Amino acid sequence: MGSAILLLKYLKLRIWKRGFEEMTHLQAGLSPETIEKARLELNENPDILHQDIQQVRDMIITRPDIGFLRTDDAFILRFLRARKFHQTEAFRLLAQYFQYRQLNLDMFKNFKADDPGIKRALTDGFPGVLENRDHCGRKILLLFAANWDQSRNSFIDILRAILLSLEVLIEDQELQINGFILIIDWSNFSFKQASKLTPSILKLAIEGLQDSFPARFGGVHFVNQPWYIHALYTLIKPFLKDKTRKRIFLHGNNLNSLHQLIHPECLPSEFGGTLPPYDMGTWARTLLGPDYSDENEYTHTSYNAMHVKHASSNLEREASPKPMKRSQSVVEAGTLKHEDQGESENTQPLLALD
Repeated sequence: MGSAILLLKYLKLRIWKRGFEEMTHLQAGLSPETIEKARLELNENPDILHQDIQQVRDMIITRPDIGFLRTDDAFILRFLRARKFHQTEAFRLLAQYFQYRQLNLDMFKNFKADDPGIKRALTDGFPGVLENRDHCGRKILLLFAANWDQSRNSFIDILRAILLSLEVLIEDQELQINGFILIIDWSNFSFKQASKLTPSILKLAIEGLQDSFPARFGGVHFVNQPWYIHALYTLIKPFLKDKTRKRIFLHGNNLNSLHQLIHPECLPSEFGGTLPPYDMGTWARTLLGPDYSDENEYTHTSYNAMHVKHASSNLEREASPKPMKRSQSVVEAGTLKHEDQGESENTQPLLALD
């Protein structure tokens, strides 16, 4: 009897040790502060992490119409984090992720940084990605709308470049937990350019970013938006979830309100920040590697997320600035007023078009 009890204790210890090692692997590289943030904000419990993942994986059998091309623990974990560990919602997002790709096969054909269309969009600064994160640890993405040369880049290729960039960035577990911020500068964006943003392609973008990608977007900030961008917003409102609408902030040309949400120390000078002007080629060089130049065609056939993580800071320091259309924003005194409801998700937009 004593031997049986000892054997049982030994087996329990082995199971516990194996589970701890696997949990440690899944959270490898995360700071204690980030692990605690994941627990408090996302309901992430290290003790049952594998049970949560397996529950999502077990749901795959309910959707035989979808080809789930990746179902490993680390991959499913990012969907759980994006949906605060609600297993049903995480599975729905996982299914939509692969369904979106099945329904839009052409968009994901040759889905690599050196694809000609994606490469052109990246080198034109779609998207821009700041090296520094904001005070909440979120990655800041930039879009300078007026730099869209419609004779050079299709909207679809710009969307593909954004989605590819997010695929690379979301490999970072810190960003799975902290999330992203998107700033769109509409300075000098013409009515003619805006006329190309049809409801169908805007809906495609919303489905790809809001409904089908495992990222936490802490805010979408419009700067210098003209009246016809307000009209576009009205068009896309039916496709936006209420949660998304509450995270859209319309700042106009007064950046004081932006700075109350994103500190100037995190922003380039175009947005009234203390950092140098943004070099639009920065992120393209990061994705394409150290051999990239604006003049020569890049010949590598794939991106390497680990290379991106370790090489980006050196590449960005060596990069030479590329001309761009400057923002017309100004910084004026003012106060962003909203009710403190205890959680950033409930923060109201500056201008609601509802």
